[in-house]
Amino acid sequence: MAKKNKKPSNQIAANKKARFEYFIEQTFEAGLVLQGWEVKAIRAGKMSITESYVTFRNNEAFLFGAHIQALLSSSTHVDPDSIRTRKLLLNRSEIDTLFGAVNQKGYACVPLEVYWKDSLVKCKIGLAKGKKLHDKRKTLKDKDWERDKARGFKQHLD
Repeated sequence: MAKKNKKPSNQIAANKKARFEYFIEQTFEAGLVLQGWEVKAIRAGKMSITESYVTFRNNEAFLFGAHIQALLSSSTHVDPDSIRTRKLLLNRSEIDTLFGAVNQKGYACVPLEVYWKDSLVKCKIGLAKGKKLHDKRKTLKDKDWERDKARGFKQHLD
């Protein structure tokens, strides 16, 4: 029987598609500005970042397209917007590095994962360069080779 890959206990959501679509050059850790109902929904596991990306406005970074599904028990006086743009908390030097790379060198800025760090929600952001079709094929071929190699070693050990 195959074992299921379980996510680490502090991980909330991961963007597996980002590592397939992009070469990740550098990673940054950013805090997320959230509302109370969003934190409750995240604790219940209602977050997805598969279609999200990072944008820059007024020398600030924002997470765009992250989906947090509101709980049914959310308050009546709060109007939850599940895909609102959320501010990312980064140092000025980190924002300048990311902004310069995205605007001048043709990089993309993608969220890789969202996780708990103590009681705070953090987002790992990757400075990424897009892969061509042949690079994606090579990635799949390498992954298949590693899996077959591991199977071969496992059969010899039995």
